[in-house]
Amino acid sequence: MLEMLGSRQKDLLVLLLKNKVGLTADDIAEQLGISRNAVRQHLAALENERLLKRGETCATGGRPKQLYVLTDKGHECFPRHYSWFAELLVTTLVEQAGATGVSAQLATLGRKIGLQLAAQHAHALGPNVERSEVLASLMDELGYVARASRDTQGAPLIEADNCVFHALAIKHPEVCEFDLALMSAFTDRQIDHQECMAKNGNVCRFRLAPPKPTA
Repeated sequence: MLEMLGSRQKDLLVLLLKNKVGLTADDIAEQLGISRNAVRQHLAALENERLLKRGETCATGGRPKQLYVLTDKGHECFPRHYSWFAELLVTTLVEQAGATGVSAQLATLGRKIGLQLAAQHAHALGPNVERSEVLASLMDELGYVARASRDTQGAPLIEADNCVFHALAIKHPEVCEFDLALMSAFTDRQIDHQECMAKNGNVCRFRLAPPKPTA
């Protein structure tokens, strides 16, 4: 995200990163060496992008002044090596339990998360609702750039243009077991992983099997 911002806006975010309690527009203008009007324009643009927000006001001996602080989204603009840590963690688990053991652990975790998500969104999962559509929407919100559709036989499909674990899944294909177990638990269907970007596919395509027969 930072590379998409102008140099002044980057500098402004860095100032707020260093000053956790927040800064006023006057503080920012002084430290960046630009006019207060220019600061106001940058603040408005960054607030519109939800990278910063209005915090508390501070007493100045006169009219209280507004403080500006980073949002969680603003903090996430700065490098955080989650992928490095995730790879280190999975590599260590594979060394300890083997690829098969890690696959089983990730599947167990995926089922647990899938059931939790289904419980949280129970209001949207009525008897006539296609769960793949609800799940695709949730996956899209999580960054998968996902959509629901149907194949030529009418079976539900979920296609994702972005694998959120891509680099990790290339080195450790067992990571895909997490997604498959989560999707199966959420939809109460078996999942056929038809295409995988970690295996040079254009998308990650998941086909849902027919509903399990009721007793």
